Amino acid sequence: MKNILIIILFTLSLQSAHSQIEQDKVLHFLGGNLYGLVGAGVANEISDGDRTWTFIGAVGGSLLIGLAKESIDQKQYGGWSNEDLLATVLGGATVGVTIDIFKKKKQRKREQLYKDAIKSADLRFQKKFPIETKEINSLLVLGMSSSVLEK
Repeated sequence: MKNILIIILFTLSLQSAHSQIEQDKVLHFLGGNLYGLVGAGVANEISDGDRTWTFIGAVGGSLLIGLAKESIDQKQYGGWSNEDLLATVLGGATVGVTIDIFKKKKQRKREQLYKDAIKSADLRFQKKFPIETKEINSLLVLGMSSSVLEK
């Protein structure tokens, strides 16, 4: 019951916070998400899946599109907005963090599958052969009995 009350209060506070955010900032945030995703994909391919470069690519992609949009706004409307630029970069940063979280989860799952496979492989193929204290000669290696030598 306590958790449900906390969730309801949190949801109500989000609705009042959403009404205070301008529609323009929401669009900048979504644009930052989109171009952050593109930047993360490009950086992921170039860096062969390095998590740091993927995050930098997400933030960098959103920063580039944010700077381009604000420079267009400056030229057309005569107004540069640092708040719009911040909203765009935050959109890219959220995409970078989200990709990092899911990539880390996927990597942990792969590592766990690998550990499980190694553990089961060790149990399945672990065999103990009886060791005989006989002297090994060439006939034993060929699979012949040592009684052949006695005759």
